[in-house]
Amino acid sequence: MPTKVPYFNAPIYLQNKTQIGKVDEILGPINEVFFTVKMNEGMLASSFKKDDKVYIGGDKLLPIERFLPKPKAPAGEKKRGKAPGGGRGAARGFSRGGGRGAPRGRGAPGGRGGFSSRGGDRGGRGGSRGGFGDRGRGSY
Repeated sequence: MPTKVPYFNAPIYLQNKTQIGKVDEILGPINEVFFTVKMNEGMLASSFKKDDKVYIGGDKLLPIERFLPKPKAPAGEKKRGKAPGGGRGAARGFSRGGGRGAPRGRGAPGGRGGFSSRGGDRGGRGGSRGGFGDRGRGSY
């Protein structure tokens, strides 16, 4: 079984390091990999015989493990990763309710400050201060 698979378009050489072409297609089952070579200009495929050796650079080969299925993780282990959006509340640029859509100083429901009696979630400017009736900054 081969341990390496060639890259597409990897150069193919003769023993004297003359480039004859590039890998065009990769064929066959995973345990018996074949490839076709697109010949360079001036090279004739008829000038080669069956079982002639061709060469490829070692840096142009991928390990066969990359193409094999990965073993499944044991049942008791769970993947650990970040929650979507970083796991820190709402996505950036959004807040509860109106958010950025309300003009400053209007005290829109759910906008800056919301309906809290403290003067907003974080004490931001322009939020309503004491409930439903108050509007903007000037009505303390």
